[in-house]
Amino acid sequence: MSPNPSGSIFQRETLLQQLQAQPLWDVVVIGGGATGLGVALDAISRGYKTLLLEQADYAKGTSSRSTKLVHGGVRYLAQGDVALVREALYERGLLLQNAAHLVKNLDFVIPNYTWWGGPFYTIGLKLYDLLAGKLSLGTSKLLSKAETLRRLPAIRPEGLRGGVLYHDGQFDDARLAINLAQTVLEHGGTALNYVQVHGLLKDGSDKITGVAATDLETGATYQVQAKAVVNATGVFVDDILQLDEPGAPKLVRPSQGIHLVLDASFLPGPNALMIPKTEDGRVLFAVPWLGRVVVGTTDTPLNTTHLEPQALDEEIEFILRTAAAYLTRAPKRSDVLSLFAGLRPLAAPQSGSASTKEISRSHKILVSRTGLLTITGGKWTTYRRMGQDVIDKVIGLGLLPPAPSQTAHLPIHGASLPPGSRGNHLSAYGSDLPALQELITQHPELGEPLDEALEFLRAEVVWAARSEMARTVEDVLARRVRVLFLDARAAIRIAPQVAALLAQELGRNEQWQQQQVEAFTALARHYLPKQLTG
Repeated sequence: MSPNPSGSIFQRETLLQQLQAQPLWDVVVIGGGATGLGVALDAISRGYKTLLLEQADYAKGTSSRSTKLVHGGVRYLAQGDVALVREALYERGLLLQNAAHLVKNLDFVIPNYTWWGGPFYTIGLKLYDLLAGKLSLGTSKLLSKAETLRRLPAIRPEGLRGGVLYHDGQFDDARLAINLAQTVLEHGGTALNYVQVHGLLKDGSDKITGVAATDLETGATYQVQAKAVVNATGVFVDDILQLDEPGAPKLVRPSQGIHLVLDASFLPGPNALMIPKTEDGRVLFAVPWLGRVVVGTTDTPLNTTHLEPQALDEEIEFILRTAAAYLTRAPKRSDVLSLFAGLRPLAAPQSGSASTKEISRSHKILVSRTGLLTITGGKWTTYRRMGQDVIDKVIGLGLLPPAPSQTAHLPIHGASLPPGSRGNHLSAYGSDLPALQELITQHPELGEPLDEALEFLRAEVVWAARSEMARTVEDVLARRVRVLFLDARAAIRIAPQVAALLAQELGRNEQWQQQQVEAFTALARHYLPKQLTG
């Protein structure tokens, strides 16, 4: 099998040439998560010369660690944030149209164990339906006890009075991020992972004129000139703000949310469970996802940010305890296939001690005196609107000539789903599926599974390197095929095989393979809970 020929728009060599060939960019976006990708796509689709730089991999941080929901936010409605919910429900509808290969309609059931719960939640969810308007995914309705148990056979029947059914969206967050990066490239933009911005360029008037960046693979440095620079780094926005104005007050306070992944037998069937009020006042979801069940989340204020945040023991125990109160089979630590933690970029409290769960998830755009644009807050569902608002602001500042946003009805890479492919895990590739299947036809050995216990194929590793900008074993197993998030033990088991396939594609030696396996194994161990003793 020969390595991928150079020259493809998805090849790093091509992208680095583009980086060096452009003397002046219209927009440079720092950050390759949901927000940064949304800004870059909005900019390039309006015709602006656009560059996105990400210090790690696309969606390495928070954007790969969500609850996998494209939703308006039922609990934001309970908090009275109707405007945010309406905006998110509209964006949910657009995303279902623009990325049908990754986003689907999912039935959620709220079990009711009180006499007043059914009418209460039914009324609230009717408002949810109403706010969705013509982009509604379906009508909510009251369920009998029998129907609730039919839909959720694994929940505790004692004291159950019935339930409420409603509809929301589900997606694969990291794969959407990869597809967004591909869409940016296909529209003529340039996006590079593993290129870190380490400085901001300024003119004699202290106005920002670009960024200084380093290719973390080669150590090469670049001075990049730009008309507008956007800080879209999520929980790391303060790091970039410090480059702009050392000593600037913090804009963001991270809040950690963790999820546990269990075998599908804990919640069999296609319906999701929504627990409307936990002991800490949050909602908890148990959601079928890629053949497993994702349970979460928590809301733990932290004072520091990390690319690999670690779940706290008390967070793990909280989710296990809450799930046990509703499920007939109580999950234990030993049942956890994987666990992952993500950090939300919430607005830093300016006074008082506002609970993180009460801080608005609305996004905010700030412009420093030097001209740096920073966007904070928001959530995956509204990534497109966030990008639109940022570029509208750039235009409003007079940094670029006006042009209307094009993203509301812009198909995302892979958006058309081949007939009959829904239900197979390969459907996530959408319109890329025929090319992936052709790769297997040409190289039948790539049609073999990576592991007997997994559905993922060897061909997917090669495809990730050739067409999805994967550079490391972690890129593949965490964000291209999601094995790390589904079964951390299996991910450790297949890491050597993935390293060997990647090395052939990327032209790496055996020492690189060994380093990759060691680094990934150390990382993956943090995706398994420590077994408590005593």
